[in-house]
Amino acid sequence: MQPDSRSLDTVTIRTELRPGVIGKVISLHGTLYEQESGFDPTFEAYVAGPLAEFVLRGSPRERLWIAEWDSQVVGCVAIVAASAEVAQLRWFLVDPSARSLGLGKRLLNDAVAFSRDHGYRSIILWTVSSLTAAAHLYRAAGFRKVEQKPGYMWGVDVVEEKYELYLL
Repeated sequence: MQPDSRSLDTVTIRTELRPGVIGKVISLHGTLYEQESGFDPTFEAYVAGPLAEFVLRGSPRERLWIAEWDSQVVGCVAIVAASAEVAQLRWFLVDPSARSLGLGKRLLNDAVAFSRDHGYRSIILWTVSSLTAAAHLYRAAGFRKVEQKPGYMWGVDVVEEKYELYLL
């Protein structure tokens, strides 16, 4: 692939799940968070457990978006039900090779629109303070930080942050 051959127009975003894609999402999370934040393999398990539960539920009020370029997963985001009225944004990730394309903004906008269309009153998400680019996207979409707490997770010290967006 030539560096200039990738654009948002060449990225395919899918919502139907295909065999192997869940494993790719888990692997991408484990690999990137280890490289960029020093997270250990317990983070991969943290992603894998709830992601498996999401797939098994198969709820029409929940969705996973997979962004692919040339059959490689380069991004994802999901909406899961935290309650009947509150959606939770999860597994939001864009591979470094696709980060300047506007893909993160597109995925986030799709997730917010889906939540509105499916009757949620608000969206929450948990992140860590070191993910400043993601926090910028959240704030630009109207999310506000409502909580933060320091802790030790996935082999490193983190500051967890909770964001919330009211949809009504």
